Amino acid sequence: MALALGSGGARGYTHIGVLDELHARGHEVVAISGTSMGAVIGGLEAAGRLQDYTDWVGTLRQTDVLRLLDPAFTGPGVFWGQRVMERVAAILDGARIEELPIPFTAVATDLTHSREVWFQRGSVVTAMRASIGIPSVFTPVVVGGRLLADGSLLNPVPVDALLGAPADRTVAVSLSGRRANEQTSTRPVTAAAETEGMLGELTERLRSVLDSDTLRGVRQWWAARFTEVDERDPRDFDFEALPKGLRTSDVVSLSLETAEQLITRFRMAASPPDVLVEFPQDIASTFDFHRANELVARGREKAAQVFDAAGL
Repeated sequence: MALALGSGGARGYTHIGVLDELHARGHEVVAISGTSMGAVIGGLEAAGRLQDYTDWVGTLRQTDVLRLLDPAFTGPGVFWGQRVMERVAAILDGARIEELPIPFTAVATDLTHSREVWFQRGSVVTAMRASIGIPSVFTPVVVGGRLLADGSLLNPVPVDALLGAPADRTVAVSLSGRRANEQTSTRPVTAAAETEGMLGELTERLRSVLDSDTLRGVRQWWAARFTEVDERDPRDFDFEALPKGLRTSDVVSLSLETAEQLITRFRMAASPPDVLVEFPQDIASTFDFHRANELVARGREKAAQVFDAAGL
């Protein structure tokens, strides 16, 4: 069995459940490719260390995840991503891709040259960190002179990285499925606008720090210097009220998910897997990393349904 694991932040915990179900049915995984969170789970599985990681994330509470976030006040992103990857690096203990018992490919995006980068040699944790660089959320990294960000920008579910793998079937796991109420609702749906996401929570904390008397004075001074006002009546526009609680992080997340969903359809049409396990985007927020046990269980449940239908 060859396995392509897609991007999706905390939704990637469902990959663990899919792998559990494959193993429970006696299937051998002979090749793995992954993008973003799929690269993290895939690399740990290929290194034989996924259980150690699962045991750790299963204990995380929301406060624990917040402590793992390292704000990048001066960087090109909200977080550096260093703390959590240091913990993953400790689990991997210096593993290198070319020495893994299962062939593994991690996919990142070269922002300078607008093309994919496939990691098939070198440090596993370096490949993972390059692959998870969600734009504006995690800072990009430079490897080999290339500015690298999240692989999902060009290849959300890297099935084509498995071409030529000696496998009976290829299983793809996508975390970019349609939201549960997407087909029945004609209005924009923002799950994070109704449920406090972890990124929004930290953003609010940062905002409270930055909203100091000094910065407030600077804004007032700036407004006093530039007093030109657009006099257009807002009633000239047929806009409706924005969803209550909509945050900048929600807009960024929804924009990326929209693009990711379209790219996924095109990429998998070109390289279709034998079996597709698909999860809707609204099963969890991208930052719900404290819900590991629940999402692993959902992954196994969904995989069992799909595998039964496919005769696996």
